[in-house]
Amino acid sequence: MKCIIVTPEKTVLDTETAFTVLPLIDGEYGIMPHHAPLVARLGAGELRITDSGGSVTNYYVEGGFAEVIGDTINLLTMHALPASELDVARAEEQLEKALARPGDTPELAKIRQEKIYSRRARLRVAHRVADAAAKGR
Repeated sequence: MKCIIVTPEKTVLDTETAFTVLPLIDGEYGIMPHHAPLVARLGAGELRITDSGGSVTNYYVEGGFAEVIGDTINLLTMHALPASELDVARAEEQLEKALARPGDTPELAKIRQEKIYSRRARLRVAHRVADAAAKGR
């Protein structure tokens, strides 16, 4: 099965996968070969791609859509980067900035909540990757 991640700037990934876990807005969702067709809304979180040898590659994705058709998973997202590139200290700083944003109008409050949601997800993924690295995985 193929997994393709596309952002507005570039194709981030085009790889074979045996199993993929998508971070949807309402929870994680696993995809295996021969999955039924699907269109779903991505949330902010960790995308886990397992190859046929059992090796797992993690990405942080933020919003967008996932489409499963045939044996292809297409992800269209605003942001995607290897989870190994996330830094816990930087993610904490970004969350602090999001928490400090003004929210005194309905529009600003909505933007603030969206930023907080995505920055908390980024921090969770950064912690998970840092913990796994510390344990030697």
